[in-house]
Amino acid sequence: MQLKKIAAASLCVVGLTALTGCNAADDTSKTPAAAKTAAPFDSTKPVAIVNGVAIPQSQFSVLKQERVAQGQPDNAQTTAALRDSLINAEILSQAAVSKGLDKDPAMQARLALAKTELLAKAYLADYVKSHPISEQALKAEYDKVKSQMGGKEYEVRHILVPTEAEANKIIGELNKKAKFEDLAKKYSKDASAANGGLIGWAAPGNLVPEFSNAMIHLKKGEYTKTPVQTKFGWHVIRVDGVRDLKLPPLDQVKDQLRADMEQQMVKADIVKLRAAAKVE
Repeated sequence: MQLKKIAAASLCVVGLTALTGCNAADDTSKTPAAAKTAAPFDSTKPVAIVNGVAIPQSQFSVLKQERVAQGQPDNAQTTAALRDSLINAEILSQAAVSKGLDKDPAMQARLALAKTELLAKAYLADYVKSHPISEQALKAEYDKVKSQMGGKEYEVRHILVPTEAEANKIIGELNKKAKFEDLAKKYSKDASAANGGLIGWAAPGNLVPEFSNAMIHLKKGEYTKTPVQTKFGWHVIRVDGVRDLKLPPLDQVKDQLRADMEQQMVKADIVKLRAAAKVE
């Protein structure tokens, strides 16, 4: 593929809205009547020919699919606006080449990077499409997550400090009837300090193991009598409430669950490809 054509294709993907001010969303009163009623372009012909250079229908199809996926209507107005975008892009691309901008090393690097990123995205999209997640796999993952979350959730507060000695000092003050909320505001290094250390309702599966293991052994109103260490520091934890955990049904979270599973599947494939690649 010629360098100028790569530039034009990349621009179609990432920057054409800027060339038209998103014409497809402009006031329809400013759009010629002919554009509103225009028939679809002939798929056997170029979208347009600019100074002897044909703009292929493939570029238009890619751009239109993206715009429709983003919520623009699939109508004659959108078609006309996207055609103008492609023409503007080709005109600007030709102007850039006439000034020798395509020979600039930084521009060549950007074009090469755009090509690499587009191909990488195309591979990932194809991988996900060719490895569909079954309903059975979704159900199994849902049950796994449900099991990890536990049957209860806890309204929990904590005070986070850098050292065990500081945490022990705070526990000593609590033993002398100091208010947990006041100590959290005074000592805690966590963002929750402003709210008296309140994290809110949380299931054990949503917290780091050391924290959740200490939390689930507390009754309502109890706090940890020894500091709890996690990768974040040292915690003093108090449970303000306990209730049954009610997870949304599978049908309500199916799309998000599928997206999460696809993400994990893609990460695993990248790790496999990386392990097989020769990286020097």
